[in-house]
Amino acid sequence: MKKVILDVDTGIDDAIGIMLAVKSEALDVVGITTVSGNVSLETATINTAKILDLLDDKKTPIFAGAAKPLTRNPHFEHRVHGEDGIGGALKGVATNREIQEQSAVDFIRTQVMNAPGDITLIMTGPLTNLAEAVQQYPEIISAVKEVVFMGGVVKGVGNVTPVAEYNMFADPEAASIVFEAGFHSLTQVGLDVTRSALLKDEHIDHIQNPVLQDYVRTSTATYRNSYFERNGVWACAMHDPLAVAIAIDAELVKTEWLHVTMETNSTYCDGQTICDFQNRLGHPANMHVCLELDEARFFDLFLKLLNA
Repeated sequence: MKKVILDVDTGIDDAIGIMLAVKSEALDVVGITTVSGNVSLETATINTAKILDLLDDKKTPIFAGAAKPLTRNPHFEHRVHGEDGIGGALKGVATNREIQEQSAVDFIRTQVMNAPGDITLIMTGPLTNLAEAVQQYPEIISAVKEVVFMGGVVKGVGNVTPVAEYNMFADPEAASIVFEAGFHSLTQVGLDVTRSALLKDEHIDHIQNPVLQDYVRTSTATYRNSYFERNGVWACAMHDPLAVAIAIDAELVKTEWLHVTMETNSTYCDGQTICDFQNRLGHPANMHVCLELDEARFFDLFLKLLNA
């Protein structure tokens, strides 16, 4: 089993990503760290606890992380994810799950340094926690096995601004630090592929567990409506679940080894992921960029895990 730490800002798709990771026999989730992003840190942490309760998972610890971006004010996405971040699906449901006292950054450092070359980081929110870990404990850079992050777009348009994807827009300074850190293996899972991972009614209908089916259908309702209003398709993109799936099965996507940088100082382009396809900048490649997705293979895995 691949040992992983999930780093989440638990909104609708993060929650489903957590489900896939916890239910996968290929992954050993040693802990989940939370960060401000789609919703506040407090809400993201509560949502994470509720999802683990829904899965009857009693062993996975939760560690709270950054309550705001490195230098900017938070930018929440309540319009897409709802005020509670998960589309009201668990409204009124309480959780008594304990949140660990150790900070997310210290937990990441401890796990990575206790098992050098053995920990994969799956990041599905803004990269604030990892950037802080790099700044405080640079020794982790060479000790992390791989980083798989959901964020950015290199060929298409953004989903917050014309050029920026949400996770990158929320904390571009953190993304820049992570991009330039020098990790051995950094995989970017951006909108170029996640927009092909469209969850539709036919997929939800094939979820066999009635509790999970009801949760997925209810939580994604506003998300699918928002996607319909923008794109004319009753569906929603499984951004974060795809990042988890790629950590399980790298053959889901075709990638290229390229140099990607982050725009942090622009009136219109903050949060843009700039991919140097022609090596015009002359900088060495720093990440595997996902460019094509096998959608059928992804949803086969998606349903296999939810039905496990």
